[in-house]
Amino acid sequence: MNSFFQMQAFQNITVLNGYAVRKIVTGCPHCFNTIKNEYPELGGKYEVVHHTQLVQELINSGKLKVQGGEFKGKKIVYHDPCYLGRANDVYEAPREVIQKLDVELTEMKRSRANGLCCGAGGAQMFKEAEKGTKEVNNERAEEALALNPDVIAVGCPFCNTMMTDGVKHFNKEGKTKVLDVAELIASANDL
Repeated sequence: MNSFFQMQAFQNITVLNGYAVRKIVTGCPHCFNTIKNEYPELGGKYEVVHHTQLVQELINSGKLKVQGGEFKGKKIVYHDPCYLGRANDVYEAPREVIQKLDVELTEMKRSRANGLCCGAGGAQMFKEAEKGTKEVNNERAEEALALNPDVIAVGCPFCNTMMTDGVKHFNKEGKTKVLDVAELIASANDL
């Protein structure tokens, strides 16, 4: 680990430990990965949960009731965030939550451990395009759009931006929405 990261992480850990934090819920798979896998060796030992895991837990315990609402019967494609799926083996929680909406959950050819990055994890959203014939987020959006979904579901704010940009690139934003799994649940239940 580089020393700047260690310094920033140690400051965060000092604050979190000062408040006796035991459990952290993240909306970002990158934060999930860092706090879960890198903070412990610096003294930050917490139970770290991604928000899709929390929603799944709330549904399974009966604390959150889910109805299909506006999504019932719709076709939804889920894009696996790299730092949630491949880096931490969290594949089922988001899918189980989506399936509670009584929808048609469709898998892209490259999904789960074979998923294709949207480009944000490689910092593509923060820099100019590299040489090549296609932007990676457009490639990923094209794969999802080929399945003719009503919704492309994501579990990461960066993936949301990249997939939304990809859908706009193909002028499909009127047909296909890009929504976080938590947005799907909130909209379906009018929370």
